[in-house]
Amino acid sequence: MARLDEIQATFWAGVDYGVQPPLTDETVREAERVLGVTLPSALLDLLRVQNGGTVAADHDAFPTSRPTSWSKDHVAFDALMGIGGLEQVTSLLDTPYLVKEWGLPSPIVLLSGDGHCWIGLDYRVCGPEGDPSVTWFDTELDTELTLASDFRTFVEKLTAASGFDLDPGASTTN
Repeated sequence: MARLDEIQATFWAGVDYGVQPPLTDETVREAERVLGVTLPSALLDLLRVQNGGTVAADHDAFPTSRPTSWSKDHVAFDALMGIGGLEQVTSLLDTPYLVKEWGLPSPIVLLSGDGHCWIGLDYRVCGPEGDPSVTWFDTELDTELTLASDFRTFVEKLTAASGFDLDPGASTTN
């Protein structure tokens, strides 16, 4: 398993779509104020390299311990939202609206998703200043699955989706 500092150099796909302006300390302070939480340093380290966007193919899936509506053995993680306000680009700052719109629990910070399924930082156990777990939320089936105990562990366990059976009928929960 690669360490976060090794992954940072290869994490991003090099695509401009979804990329917010470079992250500043002021932007981080404002985001934490709006979201009401302390963001994990491992997340901020990645966003300082590139503030959101498409994840490289070597890191675009997370293996799961049980089936989800996505697949029998993994969930997709093809993008990570950045922090910012670019028009028509979803940001971590959109979390309060999206949580309400999709009926998600709180407090969480959404990292990636499409409305039907989300991956987010879950602060419900650790509190707003703690180190949140990373959780998969399926809004259609009203289910969730803890993926990793913290964001650093989540990133270090990401792998290539190409290594999984990508047959859409593979999920046992559909």
